[in-house]
Amino acid sequence: MQGDPAYATAKPLPTAAGGALPGGGGTAAPVPALPRRAAGVLLSCPTALLGLAYFVVVGAPLGPLLLWPRTRRRAFAVLTAGAGRLTALERRRRSVFFGDRFPDRPVPGPRALRHLALRTYAGLLTGVVLGLLAFGAVLAGLLVAGLVRGTLEGTELVSQVLLGGVLLFLDVQGLFSLQALDARLARECFGPSERELMQQRIDELATSRAAVLRAVDAERRRIERDLHDGVQQRLVAVAMLLGRARRGGRTPEQARGLLEQAHREAQEVVTELREVAWRVYPAALDNLGLQEALAGVSERCGIPVRTDYALVEPLPVSVETAAYFVVSESVTNAAKHSAATEIRVSVRKHGPVLVVRIEDDGVGGAEPEGGGLTGLQSRVGALDGRLHVHSPAGGPTTITAELPCA
Repeated sequence: MQGDPAYATAKPLPTAAGGALPGGGGTAAPVPALPRRAAGVLLSCPTALLGLAYFVVVGAPLGPLLLWPRTRRRAFAVLTAGAGRLTALERRRRSVFFGDRFPDRPVPGPRALRHLALRTYAGLLTGVVLGLLAFGAVLAGLLVAGLVRGTLEGTELVSQVLLGGVLLFLDVQGLFSLQALDARLARECFGPSERELMQQRIDELATSRAAVLRAVDAERRRIERDLHDGVQQRLVAVAMLLGRARRGGRTPEQARGLLEQAHREAQEVVTELREVAWRVYPAALDNLGLQEALAGVSERCGIPVRTDYALVEPLPVSVETAAYFVVSESVTNAAKHSAATEIRVSVRKHGPVLVVRIEDDGVGGAEPEGGGLTGLQSRVGALDGRLHVHSPAGGPTTITAELPCA
């Protein structure tokens, strides 16, 4: 993991109705501008009239056929086919004007028919509320005109303003509630069901667990390789130097030189063993905290590292550990493979989410699908976090980890 040339990133899960799926990993669709959403609200009224016309023109004649067992299936198929077309129109309206994202799949006939009926009801109520708002605007204009002409008394003006304010508040609240109902109906019809969400969450946890196990095995193999190829070889060299110094026939100067060489090797063994221990788990993280542990990463790096640490409250131990390893391995990779001259590290908290950002001014071109940071992806994913990598050709490379702290 540490020091590998490639970078990896977590893949976001698809979203339903513009929101992130439970369990993290989803990204919400960008919210359109207010005029665009207002146009979508206005368009919901004529589409509701289309639904009402469909039930009157098509649903009413098919009603008797739905009651007769021999024609029920055929009549229901015809009714749901038309409802599916109108439902597809509603789906398009939510996507264009509200930026909702839904899974690309057909809607079952009974669900489409139910959605069309409820959507028609909500759209007609929205039209009534908008009509009351327009009527209130006309009355407000008449009130202003009477005030300008001086035909209104003070008590009448106060009562009209109070009554109009209350009605305006009720209309606006009703409009917001109806739009929330419209969004919920779209989410229930076009988005994944509760069962599908639960299954998706189970699959996500199973994948995360398997990835963590693979990362642990890879880390154990890396530690064994570091000890075997580094520390063990140096200890063998120390033993050989001491053995040569003990053998007879050596002058005092030769023995002293061998002992000095063995002493230097022993010091390098201690340094390398300390590096291996830091890569396994830094003791400073428990004793001094995340900020001091990150300062140690900066000191050991061969290029300048600027750290912006903007945290006041303590973090959960698992989040601190994940944040440390994200910074440590990202800085190491950048120093070894990006030809960077400077690395910037930012550790900030945005609400309940810790955002760790590492950016270098290197050559870029890192492959997001590579295996270099797969262990970090698994570590972050195990906390329901997300890991993003942006590395265009020519740089810079930016690695961002979002870790929920709740």
